[in-house]
Amino acid sequence: MSTKTSSEIIRDGLWTNNPALVQVLGLCPLLAVTSTVVNAIGLGLATLLVLMGSNLSVSLIRNFVSDSVRLPAFVMIIASFVTCAELLMQAFTYELYQILGIFIPLIVTNCAILGRADAFASKNPPLPALLDGFMMGLGFLIVLIALGAIRELVGQGTLFTDMDLLLGPVASDWGFRPLESYPDVLFMVLPPGAFVGLGLLIALKNGIDNRIKARRALASQPVEAGSKRVRVTGHVS
Repeated sequence: MSTKTSSEIIRDGLWTNNPALVQVLGLCPLLAVTSTVVNAIGLGLATLLVLMGSNLSVSLIRNFVSDSVRLPAFVMIIASFVTCAELLMQAFTYELYQILGIFIPLIVTNCAILGRADAFASKNPPLPALLDGFMMGLGFLIVLIALGAIRELVGQGTLFTDMDLLLGPVASDWGFRPLESYPDVLFMVLPPGAFVGLGLLIALKNGIDNRIKARRALASQPVEAGSKRVRVTGHVS
């Protein structure tokens, strides 16, 4: 049985144990493709689907697979779902698939996916495992979008450009440029900018966590009870 409640699983995936900001896993695709928001969303959705499918499948077979073939079985399951995601992208978002390139097949080697399969899905029932896969994937997707937005906005001065590659013609005019004469910052578009952007996000999360801990520590301090001296002036009869 699951040792975590649903609220704990949700909190772990989105914040406490976020695969990108806390576990720092899957950095290769995260840093490579987040030059724009649409690239980040495409990779994040593919990773989310693979995480959910692999967690559910691993949980269903957890009592039928011996320890000697456990990891190879997990890798085969993950590879199968990655192939499905790859075929879906080829069929419906081919241009985006070409842009993401090798990083879609490389989802198989994402340590976050194999780690959740081995650490959680193989030890818990299907529903908690599915929820864990969804929340971990969602947490990873949110970080991808945030990093992609930072790099696209600072690097190119645009936001939500080329969304039609993912959502079709309906999103062809979603992109906008806040500043008309914005000088492109090439540094943020290149890989070093991805490291800087991710570092800022991690620092922001750690700062929020430290502030929350400080407030909790201050609130938990006992109030010392003591006598108060009262000064009495004037004539008392």
